[in-house]
Amino acid sequence: MNGGGEDEVAPSAESPHALDWKFAQVFGERTAGEEVQEVDIISAIEFDRTGDYLATGDRGGRVVLFERTDNRDHGGHRRDLERTDYPLSKHPEFRYKTEFQSHEPEFDYLKSLEIEEKINKIRWCQTANGALFLLSTNDKTIKYWKVQEKKVKKVCSMNLDPSKAMGNGPVVSPSMSISPKSHMANGRCGEKSFGCSSNDFSIPSDGVPSLHLPVVVTSHETSLMARCRRIYAHAHDYHINSISNNSDGETFISADDLRINLWNLEISNQSFNIVDVKPANMEDLTEVITSAEFHPTHCNTLAYSSSRGSIRLIDMRQSALCDRHSKLFEVQEASGSKSFFTEIIASVSDIKFAKDGRHILSRDYMTLKLWDINMDSGPVATFQVHEHLRPKLCDLYENDSIFDKFECCLSGDGLRVATGSYSNVFRVFGCSQDSGEATMLEATKNPMKKQAPAPSKPSRSLGLTRVVRRGPENSGVDANGNPYDFTMKLLHLAWHPTENSLAIAASNSLYMYYA
Repeated sequence: MNGGGEDEVAPSAESPHALDWKFAQVFGERTAGEEVQEVDIISAIEFDRTGDYLATGDRGGRVVLFERTDNRDHGGHRRDLERTDYPLSKHPEFRYKTEFQSHEPEFDYLKSLEIEEKINKIRWCQTANGALFLLSTNDKTIKYWKVQEKKVKKVCSMNLDPSKAMGNGPVVSPSMSISPKSHMANGRCGEKSFGCSSNDFSIPSDGVPSLHLPVVVTSHETSLMARCRRIYAHAHDYHINSISNNSDGETFISADDLRINLWNLEISNQSFNIVDVKPANMEDLTEVITSAEFHPTHCNTLAYSSSRGSIRLIDMRQSALCDRHSKLFEVQEASGSKSFFTEIIASVSDIKFAKDGRHILSRDYMTLKLWDINMDSGPVATFQVHEHLRPKLCDLYENDSIFDKFECCLSGDGLRVATGSYSNVFRVFGCSQDSGEATMLEATKNPMKKQAPAPSKPSRSLGLTRVVRRGPENSGVDANGNPYDFTMKLLHLAWHPTENSLAIAASNSLYMYYA
């Protein structure tokens, strides 16, 4: 009922079996006919490196954090439980942890420009002293947040013991004997042994009211506090499309259409421009930067993609301004096959490094491509996602859907890739050479499986194996056989770093699936 991924042609024994995806849980599910507010639509999603926390950002500038619970119910950390072969629950479970307002709408008076509060990207940073740290960005401003549990301090009870109080008079202590006559009504001591000086206050006739001192106690309850530690602003003239943490734990990059800047987490008033593709004459501009990401283990290496379908690998050790790439990955279009839409659909909307740093996954409008950084002659595998929409490119251009930016993700073991599509559909492909896995599922509580035809056989060129796998050839119908709904676009998703678990953002709802 929920799941899929079994091909009509069974994969070989060496390749991993096709996964059977099942629904785990949903947050923010909307009821039938419920209108979704624009500010509630999820615009960013990210697991932390342990997989114990998940963050989402929305168009209203909010960041919502979720915490994994199934690995805590047994009283230990997940990795510790695995060492002791403790039986874990059948699928990861998350719960709402906290949320905070990360960005507010702003107005740039110098440029007469409205700056949306929408969260473009979220990236987790290294944890320290039990606190969570993350970066969030809108179009112009990056913020560094610290989220920490604080013990709640409460005003308990006043230190008035009714059994020892006399009317509104003072509390009687066992260590001293106090008679009503020893106090004047305004609080002065009638006997000099108490050392109280006189004053000019009026004296009530019914005695002195006792001094009610509150008792402040630290309770066992905790409250999550989100505090903005740094604000990195005024460094981008164009909209920020990417942020990425460095493996050194100290620096990160931010990218807009024409520049990539390098920041130190502790320094918010200064950044270094390391990539600049802005030409002297803007009329000569032929491509823009669409995504950028640091290598997961090599702190000197990063990759960025362009609107012309290329990916450039750069080494920051070569020069201060990395205007030359060390490697270029692109697919050469056959002569005569270009059309008005060729460059539009070739634009790379997202890139992700595999966990081992050996491969890069890229997403353009039509396909997913898997690249080996040691082989720049072409992708090692291409996965067809929207080939069935090619006859509809004119309509997609008219309604601007052709400019939709779909994200992509890889499994922690690098054996599978995933991306989104229309009608709230997401797709999972197997990466290994002999895998025929090509699953299409709808982001609902009952995801419908759509079996894909057998992938085309690997073709050999220049002695290198490249694999082309197609998704379902369905002529523009979704998993239920209905025409595609181009208003229901599944742009954002994330793969758990260590398990086969996917977090899917469908409008204002967050769906979790496991296999």
